[in-house]
Amino acid sequence: MSPWRQIARGFRVLTNRSAADEDVADEVQHYIEQAAAEHRARGLSHDAALRAARLELGGATSVREQVREYGWENVIEALLADLRYAARRLRAAPGFTAITILTLAIGIGGTTAIFGAVNPILFEPLPYPHAGRIMALLELRGDGSHGDGTFAMYRQFSERSRSFDAIAVFKPWRPTMTGADQPERFEGQRVSASYFHVLGVSPIVGRDFLPSDDRFHGPAVVILSDACWRRRFDADRAIVGRQITLDDNLSTVIGVMPGGFENVLAPSAALWAPLQYDPSLPADGREWGHHLRTTGRLRPGVSVDQATREISVLGRAVLHERHPETYGPNTQFAVSSLRDELTRGVKPALLVIFGAVALVLVIACVNVTNLLLARGVRRRGEFALRAALGAGRSRLVRQLLTESLLLAMMGGMVGMAVAMFGVRALVALSPPGLPRAGAIRVDATVFAFGFGITTLIGLAFGVFPALQAARNDPRHDLQHGSPRAAGRHRRTRSALVVAEIGVALVLLVSSGLLLRSMERLFAVPLGFESAGLLTMQVQITGHRFDPNSATYRFFDQALEAVRRVPAVAAAGLTGQLPLSGDRDEYGAQFEATPTQAPETYGVFRYVVSPGYLETMRVPLLRGRLLDERDGAGAPLVVDISESLASGRFRGANPIGQRLRIGPAGPYTIVGIVGDVKQMSLALTDSDAVYLNATQSWFADHTMSLVVRARGDAASLAPAIRQAIWSVDKDQPIVRVATMNDLLAASAAERRFALILFETFALAALVLAAAGIYGVLAGSVAERTREIGVRSALGASRGNILALVVREGMRLTGLGVAIGLAGAAAASQAIAAMLFGVSRLDPVTYLGVIGLLAGVSMIACAVPAWRAARVDPASTLRAE
Repeated sequence: MSPWRQIARGFRVLTNRSAADEDVADEVQHYIEQAAAEHRARGLSHDAALRAARLELGGATSVREQVREYGWENVIEALLADLRYAARRLRAAPGFTAITILTLAIGIGGTTAIFGAVNPILFEPLPYPHAGRIMALLELRGDGSHGDGTFAMYRQFSERSRSFDAIAVFKPWRPTMTGADQPERFEGQRVSASYFHVLGVSPIVGRDFLPSDDRFHGPAVVILSDACWRRRFDADRAIVGRQITLDDNLSTVIGVMPGGFENVLAPSAALWAPLQYDPSLPADGREWGHHLRTTGRLRPGVSVDQATREISVLGRAVLHERHPETYGPNTQFAVSSLRDELTRGVKPALLVIFGAVALVLVIACVNVTNLLLARGVRRRGEFALRAALGAGRSRLVRQLLTESLLLAMMGGMVGMAVAMFGVRALVALSPPGLPRAGAIRVDATVFAFGFGITTLIGLAFGVFPALQAARNDPRHDLQHGSPRAAGRHRRTRSALVVAEIGVALVLLVSSGLLLRSMERLFAVPLGFESAGLLTMQVQITGHRFDPNSATYRFFDQALEAVRRVPAVAAAGLTGQLPLSGDRDEYGAQFEATPTQAPETYGVFRYVVSPGYLETMRVPLLRGRLLDERDGAGAPLVVDISESLASGRFRGANPIGQRLRIGPAGPYTIVGIVGDVKQMSLALTDSDAVYLNATQSWFADHTMSLVVRARGDAASLAPAIRQAIWSVDKDQPIVRVATMNDLLAASAAERRFALILFETFALAALVLAAAGIYGVLAGSVAERTREIGVRSALGASRGNILALVVREGMRLTGLGVAIGLAGAAAASQAIAAMLFGVSRLDPVTYLGVIGLLAGVSMIACAVPAWRAARVDPASTLRAE
């Protein structure tokens, strides 16, 4: 028979079995008639010929059965029959089915959700053509830390390098757009002309930047994001060529980026404009300032190592030729994959989280395996009867595997619903700096992953119980069950529960260490009092503020207006706000002393108003604080932090000593103040210099306002806004938050990991407790006769209770012993996320052991009580 006829026949059998059976019966009858005709031709009578034909055929019924077993459709029919039988068996045990599906849904759903978050960040290529060739060009300080690059070095690389098709630099830009609508501040980027070429994308409307757009004092042009174009300009294609007002300057729109463009380097950017730096690279200009990030696209066939060697040679050559003051003598240059650079800070934590949820999945699988083993013990009589009726061991294994796969598929479907909810929760909980957070979703790849692990899990937890059932002795099982087999099953289930407890302890210890770490982190002294502080950022725009005097006048008037608000106790302004993500660093060059040579320190530059340090309640340790006397035209003075004073002067009195900051100075030190946490609670870089805003060498157009309230700080925000707008209603006010909110946000990544670990640990604890309960409940049910005999022989209820509890606590003890070794090893993976806590912290380990012991006792209680209530007379009569 041809393959097509076999396929057609198979579909006919599957879709219309009665018609197919009639066809087979007709064929058999036709064969009998033909054979009978041949026998009659040889001289037999009609009856004798029919009898001979039937004997030759061997029976019409057996022939029809043989025909049914022939063909691919028989496999499908057998599978469908197995599925129908499995569905009936599962429907007959709704409690078992519901618990199994829920357990699997927790494991599969959690793992799939975490994969949905990890996949676009760590595994998928960046959303650009030939994304593997997009690199980050790095500058490494002497201590190995990464620093921002300079325009001057970018120019040298772009002109001399032969390893890259294109190199680009970029920096943040926050322009204010004014016009018919209300003023609005946007997130944007200042970029070199090759920026979009490096990424491999082009505007969908209009054109890209040209080299002529990026020349010094070049034309004011801008490219819009698709979201900005649609929201602000109603997707009007005629916007290209028109002018818009940004920071009080007219800029011509030359293009609009595609709607699907994902800017991984600045996800919130809505506008792009050219840098337009001075190509002559003046030694004292911004071109040598470290405030740009550099990226490039490798030429085909060039490796990362080759590019690194070339960039290192070029960078060292530039330093040798120009001797720039902004570069240290130990500066190194390197090239790294842009994806690796974007994920460098989060990759270890994400991999640890993925490993943690995988452990939850393992516990769920162990729990389901235990449930299937216990169910297999109860079904020994059924399996023995089916074997006695002719079912082979392979047939039993196939049926049990079908039940396991059906359970896994149902658990997987519920798990995908859990995964979709989990992904939404992950996006909501994700810290602000998580790369590609917008790409986290449940897509086809995530569905394929979920389906794959569902299938593997169905086979994994189904194979062992199926093989156990196939190895049972039908003869013994038919005779009221085999105690030996039951004992073997109990030992297997007990071993699995021990493994569950061990894995749960690993997760509980990791969660406990992170919790203790968060407690220690928030106990770190901030250097100021965060309670009662309201903060906001004011950015002035417009040519009327070009003179420095106008800028100083606006901020002075705004500050006075804020201080007049009734509920304001104190207020001040600062150029950078602690724990807000601001980073304004300069070199502080100390003059020589009789005992010390000149020395340069990297410091945080705080440009502040008089009263800022008092508002923040930064402690004064020596000397005086800045005040109104230290204005424009007065002698240049600064306060410095305690760490900077200790590092430079090593116990000597720093008051009266002098230093330069950037190109300005010398400034005289008049006070020493306490150290303040600027970037993070966990970082110790606290060297800082405070100077009056009017004594800086340039006027900051962006300042953060700090207000200490007499009551609820958050409720003051509307009144503070109105006070500032009473001076100038066109100035945008953004980033309104209490200092406590900023404090919480500064530890967002650690809190994100802690929440996930706590969730996984709680799930593991519940599943482990359920495992202990299930094993002990099964053991009590299987040992009812033994317990009855013990009671008849004089065992008290206390003895029976102790017997069951002792068995449960023995399993817990073994699991804890194994889990302690695993936790000690696994905690190494989260060591980088710990703060102030050893990964072998005894308080955490003892607390987790106590928690597991308590939960285990609760899990033992119900089976133990049931065992103690066994009636020996009823049990023995039943035997």
